[in-house]
Amino acid sequence: MTPERTEKLLRVLNRRQANLTVVMENVQDPHNISAVMRTCDAVGIQDIYILNTKIPRHKKFGAKSSSSAAKWLTVHQYEDAVTCFQALRERFPLILTTHLSSDARSLYEIDFTQPVALVFGNEHAGVSDEIRAMADGNFIIPQMGIIQSLNISVACAVSIYAAYRQ
Repeated sequence: MTPERTEKLLRVLNRRQANLTVVMENVQDPHNISAVMRTCDAVGIQDIYILNTKIPRHKKFGAKSSSSAAKWLTVHQYEDAVTCFQALRERFPLILTTHLSSDARSLYEIDFTQPVALVFGNEHAGVSDEIRAMADGNFIIPQMGIIQSLNISVACAVSIYAAYRQ
């Protein structure tokens, strides 16, 4: 490895954000997961969590959409929600799910100066009732259009870049 490459790796590692993570629950499309991975790497998130309680564990992710980001991240995969949340709670006292509800707070009202885990759900069903019950609350990305949902990779990108700005 060249000295320049070593320097770049050390610089990137020193800027990783330990206080922010992403959890993807039952996300079907490996390309969506890979796109989220790429964005997490870009923002400096080191650890991501993949929770598959209803679908089989992903064997590989979309190489084109991730640009091989998976090799630079620590990917925690779980098949049991309780075990996943126990691991999350050790590092992230605040866990919020993306869910359109009357009690959901705006993404822009979240204090990202504290450790936070953001949970994104399945492309069609969203975050499950089980996970919402285990979380500390819900958040939404304010939108002005008719359609009140975004693709998971887009929603994740908007959310973690909002956190990055704090």
